[in-house]
Amino acid sequence: MSDIKTKTLQRTSFLLQAKRNQTLSAFIGVDGFVDEIIHVVSKRHDAHRFDRLETITEYGERILRAAGLSTNIEYVSVQAKLGGNGPIFSNALMEYGVRTTYVGSLGKPDIHPVFRPMAERATVYSLANPGFTDAVEFYDGKLMIGKHQTLKEVNWQNFRTALGGPEQIAAMISRCQLFGMENWTMMPYMGEIWAGLMEEVFPLLPDQPVKPIAFFDLADPEKRSADDIREAMGQIGQFEQKFRAILGLNEKEAYDIARLFDIYPDDSLPEVERLEAVVSALYQQLNIHCLVVHPIRYAVACTADGLFRAFGPYCEKPVLTTGAGDNFNAGFCYAYTLGLDPEAALVAGNATSGFYVRQAKSPKLDDLLDFLDHWQRGTLSS
Repeated sequence: MSDIKTKTLQRTSFLLQAKRNQTLSAFIGVDGFVDEIIHVVSKRHDAHRFDRLETITEYGERILRAAGLSTNIEYVSVQAKLGGNGPIFSNALMEYGVRTTYVGSLGKPDIHPVFRPMAERATVYSLANPGFTDAVEFYDGKLMIGKHQTLKEVNWQNFRTALGGPEQIAAMISRCQLFGMENWTMMPYMGEIWAGLMEEVFPLLPDQPVKPIAFFDLADPEKRSADDIREAMGQIGQFEQKFRAILGLNEKEAYDIARLFDIYPDDSLPEVERLEAVVSALYQQLNIHCLVVHPIRYAVACTADGLFRAFGPYCEKPVLTTGAGDNFNAGFCYAYTLGLDPEAALVAGNATSGFYVRQAKSPKLDDLLDFLDHWQRGTLSS
């Protein structure tokens, strides 16, 4: 490991230690899913043992071979767990001690069992029953197959009513240093909720010397129209009235959205520099505080102060990948809201995600610090 990387990890650990007694509060929404984690059988040896398909390419080739014929594909359910960008993001924040208010689709009239541990630690408002996702996992990615019928009940009127009206909503948000409205793609009325907040709640929010953070995760907008995505980008920019708006994207999302602004990668550049050039150009179009993009092996962030990069602790054989991006977002937002600089926040995000994919759970602060120590010493599991 280079001396520069070691010093960056040490500096991040030092800054997190110095801030460990600082209390943060968050207001997060608005989705909620029950995720069933699934592996696909390649070869079955007996009732209990099988080899799994390891890559999406293998899975795709098996499906293509069935064209014009038929085939049998066996799914094995590994676990059912709390899901959705907002709940996973919130759960990870709570592991770091962030006091959280969550509004979303967690079950109605009763909280669904997978969300009950979360509801015991957070203040929750549930507007609808959760969606359901079959998360088909491979070592090189995952396929998220969703059932979203209940999510149309998560709209501004129900949001407004459940939380007691604009004055109550403003009071809740004004006590928080971090605000987040996650999963725009799958929530059909997210734009309506954002508009309601801006029209009815923003006028009631006090101006603060240091604006709180507002974090947004689109959650793969490929299925939404170009006009819808551009409108959402404009709405996120309007949150700058009261917040420092941060948009989090994965690599695919970054390239997809860049194309809508006629920004295209320069294929003559190496991979990392190619993405950095796209991120810098896209940032200039969005009128937000920060754009952060997290490929699998590294992450970059762009602010008015420039472009920042941090490589991550790559895991070749992850135990769990569903939620890895949300854990990166939580680690980044936790550190950035504490006041860490973008590079250190990227390291915290990478380490949070790196711990999660190895341990299949979100880290506490002591876990994160221990992980950073092992990362420095080169003793992380692969």
